[in-house]
Amino acid sequence: QVQLVESGGGLVQPGGSLRLSCTASRAILSTFIQYTMGWFRQAPGKQRELVATFTDGGGTNVADAVKGRFTISKNNSKKTVYLQMNSLQPEDTAVYYCRGTIGESHYWGQGTQVTVSS
Repeated sequence: QVQLVESGGGLVQPGGSLRLSCTASRAILSTFIQYTMGWFRQAPGKQRELVATFTDGGGTNVADAVKGRFTISKNNSKKTVYLQMNSLQPEDTAVYYCRGTIGESHYWGQGTQVTVSS
């Protein structure tokens, strides 16, 4: 079973940038590349929502709220997925979660807090 560990969250001013990382431990490379990876977020009092994911076809699916500001990428050799977040706004404040999907199974990281505030 893969274990996902996020890092890179923190406090940033509006207009700033952060890069989140999600590393899959206890997974060999040949297994990791079978996972469909993505990022989700959950703000206080709100449901968890999709931010950006890779698709089965190798493309990406990015939420309208962050399109043009956030970019998902990955480095298979490092078994790591990234979320580059630019032009951050207070409404981006949330706990950000990494998710790996293989078949019908989903695996979640523990989450990393992102707070956008002046």
